Amino acid sequence: MTAQHLGPDPTTQHLGPDPTTAGRRSRDWWRQAVVYQVYPRSFADSDGDGIGDLPGVTSRLGHLADLGVDAVWLSPFYPSELADGGYDVADYRDVDPRLGTLDDFDAMVTEAHRLGLKVMVDIVPNHSSHQHVWFQEALRAGPGSAARERYVFREGKGAHGAEPPTDWVSCFGGPAWTRLPDGWWYLHLFAPQQPDFNWDNPEVRAEFRKTLRFWSDRGVDGFRVDVAHGLVKDLAAPLRDIGTVESYQPDDLPEDGSHPFWDRDEVHEIFRDWRTVFDEYDPPRIAVAEAWVRNSRRTAYATPQELGQAFNFDFLRASLHAGELRSSIDTALADARSAGATATWVLSNHDVIRHASRHGLPDGCDEEAWLLSDGQQPCVDREFGLRRALAATLLMLALPGSAYVYQGEELGLPEVADLPREALQDPVWTRSRGRSKGRDGCRVPLPWRRGGSSYGFGSGGSWLPQPPGWGELSVEAQQGDPAAPLELYRVALRLRRGLLADEALEWIGGPEAVAGGLLHFRRSGGWECLTNLSDAARPLPEGELLLSSAPLSGDRLPPWTTAWVRTAG
Repeated sequence: MTAQHLGPDPTTQHLGPDPTTAGRRSRDWWRQAVVYQVYPRSFADSDGDGIGDLPGVTSRLGHLADLGVDAVWLSPFYPSELADGGYDVADYRDVDPRLGTLDDFDAMVTEAHRLGLKVMVDIVPNHSSHQHVWFQEALRAGPGSAARERYVFREGKGAHGAEPPTDWVSCFGGPAWTRLPDGWWYLHLFAPQQPDFNWDNPEVRAEFRKTLRFWSDRGVDGFRVDVAHGLVKDLAAPLRDIGTVESYQPDDLPEDGSHPFWDRDEVHEIFRDWRTVFDEYDPPRIAVAEAWVRNSRRTAYATPQELGQAFNFDFLRASLHAGELRSSIDTALADARSAGATATWVLSNHDVIRHASRHGLPDGCDEEAWLLSDGQQPCVDREFGLRRALAATLLMLALPGSAYVYQGEELGLPEVADLPREALQDPVWTRSRGRSKGRDGCRVPLPWRRGGSSYGFGSGGSWLPQPPGWGELSVEAQQGDPAAPLELYRVALRLRRGLLADEALEWIGGPEAVAGGLLHFRRSGGWECLTNLSDAARPLPEGELLLSSAPLSGDRLPPWTTAWVRTAG
């Protein structure tokens, strides 16, 4: 597969901040930024212990600057026993010793800023680790203590309190309550090692304001807010049961904010308070909400009075059908306008099957069943999946708003679906009793070189096994190869930066074009994006071809291909 492009030499070495990108340093740098998500334990290992670390991230920031992204977002790097991949935080204002020190963090921020990259970090406010000093204090203090008021403790139901206080279910399977030896139960919407905070408690609110300032003072430019929609619970006695639930998907949640623990209206008071902290800085810190909520409820999180942005997961979940994608795009743009924000776009992250594999699966495929078959039933059409993934990526990068890119997608990495059972570490695997394989397949450490003990990830292997042949997908293997996904990303990001003028989008073609699988829109500055999501070639408009996700044939746009064209109109 060879991408066609005109533009800057993608192999040019990056020597420092790009003087043409002053907009990235402004107050609104985030509105059309490309943000690269780093999962630190799987990015680069500097000390050979098999676990990625902050010095490893620093050593590879040049790759991100060369790639052309605007910011790097780090998933949790805090002290943690890794009951949930670092999202069980034992100390919100320190670095896990296996990943480095606060000095290492400061050095990373300094180098990122030198290269013109903003830095965002994950904040995990819904729950802590059970090893957090507050939770350990609560266990020692016992029922009725002030220490226990920072979390959600309740007596059980039934004879001798032997039944959970409610029928609430953990997102990882099983009950959302765990009983202590003293007979009381504590709430955890995720793993038992992740007790939920009680956000009705003023101490909890003050502690997170302190944490936001701690990292902002160290130069952090923004935050990704984990489980932003889950902080507030209806804790009025008696607690309410919710009945049988199959999932906590957005479409299952009520529109009026009445769910006992998801997307309650009171959560917005918290984020309005956070905004006062963000605005203490110049430029103001920004945040993006991970809020799995209905479209009609998402805009509140993204307003300038709250976090500023909210992830649009509808685009990620949409199939590659033109009508479904068009509807998702229109909804996201309308939501962003009404919130006074910009839309966000994402195709892969640390929680979902990589889109190079996902889009190679047949429509309607049961993804869980596919993972449990170790990727054998059905077999992914690797080439077709990558072709569709790159077409979707080029479409995403042409849209107004911020694009979030997950580490390794620029290499076209597939999901590692055949990880052996004994290697799995995601709590989803154990909590579901083997019914769900979990998210480890998208978290396998990156390949940087063709060879070595871990393909350049580090000198001592990797904490999750890398598949044979991983090195042929490495940065080294793809460097300078015009047919490689890496070079497509590099050229696309550089072109995008020069092409962006404003956040306007104008659709071209009516319902007939969409029904035929074509998404075609114009951006300000005289360029157009065409995405052909069909099995038949479509005509290209007259103009200069800037970039295409697959080779073109004359003046026709091949199936499952996106092209950017500069037109006279």
